[in-house]
Amino acid sequence: MKATGIVRRIDDLGRVVIPKEIRRTMRIREGDPLEIYTDREGEVIFKKYSPIGELQSFATEYAETLQKTSGLPIFVTDRDAVIAVAGASKREYLDRKVSKDLEDIMESRTIYMYTGGEELPLVGEDSSHVVSCAMPILSEGDVIGCVLSGWQKGLVREEKISEAVEGKLIQTAGIFLGKQLES
Repeated sequence: MKATGIVRRIDDLGRVVIPKEIRRTMRIREGDPLEIYTDREGEVIFKKYSPIGELQSFATEYAETLQKTSGLPIFVTDRDAVIAVAGASKREYLDRKVSKDLEDIMESRTIYMYTGGEELPLVGEDSSHVVSCAMPILSEGDVIGCVLSGWQKGLVREEKISEAVEGKLIQTAGIFLGKQLES
């Protein structure tokens, strides 16, 4: 664990303010849930809670099935990082922070389809894959992640399935994973 040198007092209601710099660095937004842990040495640890993280093994299986069906690389993310990969390097993508462009797609709350022009990176400028189709995962009105297909940057996009079918598969996956968290 890394010390920040920042000290905060607890107020009369038991609240403590997490400094803005830490919130920005850790991508903690207003309303984000945090899990609270304690250890034997008396440390209190706050960890960002990822509801879709509870479905990680299920999301991985779903991504693998979707990849076999579509022939496209499939990725599932929570709001901050990639949690499931099929058809691309797990080492390159698992637990990597999503790109700002992908965050913007999630915030739009609508399906995204690449139609030409600028290619959007999946996890940053060094990403070897770009976003082809993405659907935010919504649960009880909140954005909790994204399901997306991609293709390798710098290569000509292969038409393994039609764009309409790709869009419907990704959209269905996003809606389905969101419903899993609601039940």
